[in-house]
Amino acid sequence: MPSLEARGLTKRYGAFTALEDASFRFEGAGAIGYLGPNGAGKTTTLKLLTGLARPTAGRAFLNGVDVGTDPKRALWDVGSVIESPEPYPWQTGRVTLEMVAAFRGMPAQDARARIKELAADLDLPPLDRKSGALSKGQRQRVVIAASLLSDPDVIVLDEPTSGLDPAERITIRNLLLKLKRDRLILMSSHLLSEVTEVCDRAVFINHGKILLNETVEVIAKRSVDTEVDIEFAVPVPPDQLAPIADLVRSVLPLSPTKLRINYAGRREARPEILRRCVGIGPVISYASSTLTLEDAYLELIGGGPTGATHLAED
Repeated sequence: MPSLEARGLTKRYGAFTALEDASFRFEGAGAIGYLGPNGAGKTTTLKLLTGLARPTAGRAFLNGVDVGTDPKRALWDVGSVIESPEPYPWQTGRVTLEMVAAFRGMPAQDARARIKELAADLDLPPLDRKSGALSKGQRQRVVIAASLLSDPDVIVLDEPTSGLDPAERITIRNLLLKLKRDRLILMSSHLLSEVTEVCDRAVFINHGKILLNETVEVIAKRSVDTEVDIEFAVPVPPDQLAPIADLVRSVLPLSPTKLRINYAGRREARPEILRRCVGIGPVISYASSTLTLEDAYLELIGGGPTGATHLAED
């Protein structure tokens, strides 16, 4: 069963700590999104997991094998793309992939069959074209194909769709959805929509520290007891919200007709807020707010909701 694990991984560069005491373990098929802003420590973690950097402290394991003590065995059934590697510009895509297959010890016949399969899955450019003549997105797809040549059980990808156009992103997304059925994927990203569509679990990191490790489903269903979403049939300007000012802390417009109301945790205020809102205008829906992946990200990373109209102070 595929697995990857970090035990207290720490990486310091002089006085700067890029990663501090990162610990997690994932086992079995699925996809994990590793989320955080630029400089949060995502790439550092992936480098430590794949042996591209040595930890200041802690240990990394791939399929139960310590990367630090036996890197060859640990990485044997692992495919990875870290940062932005590119094929040699003077080589064709086919030569690049055949070279990687040879490094992996694949028989030539198996390599040709696998290259043909990945060319279809990733919609690769003509493989007899030199890489220097390809677009950035085309080169990136060739590199991703190279990481998948040996059909690895564990796949580690650093921002796999960065720099791709929308059609290329859909191609990568569909392939990842297919692969995660029986492989373990860890992918860093700052695209919340991508993680929501592909991943089963999300790990949030900022300033080198892991802030949250939870399933996407649990995050999406987590109830926010102090907020409700209300939708009117017609737009409601802020100056028409005076009737609820004494009951709520703030109102965040979600659309011209939909508002998110923070009512400071007084549950008995909920029915009264609804009664007064019905007096403001025709109400289509009124329900507890849920914490989406984007909300959780903003809350943990420190951005918080923006654009809220404050109607009352604590």
